[in-house]
Amino acid sequence: MNMMKTKAENLTDLADRYGSDKGSTKHRYTELYHMLFHPYRQRKITFLEMGLLIGGPEHGVDKDRETNDCPSIRMWLEYFPKAEIHGLDVSDFSWFEHDRFTFHRCDMDVREEIAKVAGEMPAPDIIIDDASHASHHQQNAFLELFPKLVSGGLYIIEDLRWQPKPYEKPGITKTAALFRSFQNDRRFSHSDPAVAEEFNALIPEISACIVEPVRYQKHRRDQVAVIHKR
Repeated sequence: MNMMKTKAENLTDLADRYGSDKGSTKHRYTELYHMLFHPYRQRKITFLEMGLLIGGPEHGVDKDRETNDCPSIRMWLEYFPKAEIHGLDVSDFSWFEHDRFTFHRCDMDVREEIAKVAGEMPAPDIIIDDASHASHHQQNAFLELFPKLVSGGLYIIEDLRWQPKPYEKPGITKTAALFRSFQNDRRFSHSDPAVAEEFNALIPEISACIVEPVRYQKHRRDQVAVIHKR
């Protein structure tokens, strides 16, 4: 008799099944995420992902485009069977209905809109920024949402190596360089002193920061940042 038990799907298995680019076919983020998130898997957490489907305004498509799938949200709902999942996007995904999913429509150019979303949801345990990847959008979101993260929570910023031409501001400090400056000097350096001041005010709340290159190959460019809340 075969006594071997069928092993549960890990996060990469789920990403590949649902067609998320976070899995083995492209970015391989799920290899890292499964290690980080597995202890949360059966907990009643609050999870927020920003950016729900590739092909938005960062690729020159109108924000009012028709959307027809949420591959990573489907993945998270299965991976975290007790979690409340929140999704944020500039396009409309209100058609996607699930008793553990809440959608927030938000323009990340406007910090007040991000702050409004933060006020509409419980304090998140995990946040993933997979939105436009524009540097100022990533930085706006971090400044508004990281303080809302629970103690011990994780904040992740994806796709650091690519910034969209329709959104990226000339001369702005890239988010990867911003977090590398913190790793190197324990201070944030930014082309805008006011932004640097806001980031440096958050240092007492940061217990760890790692920046990983593309596919975890050290000769490649920075790709994903993980920041742990003290």
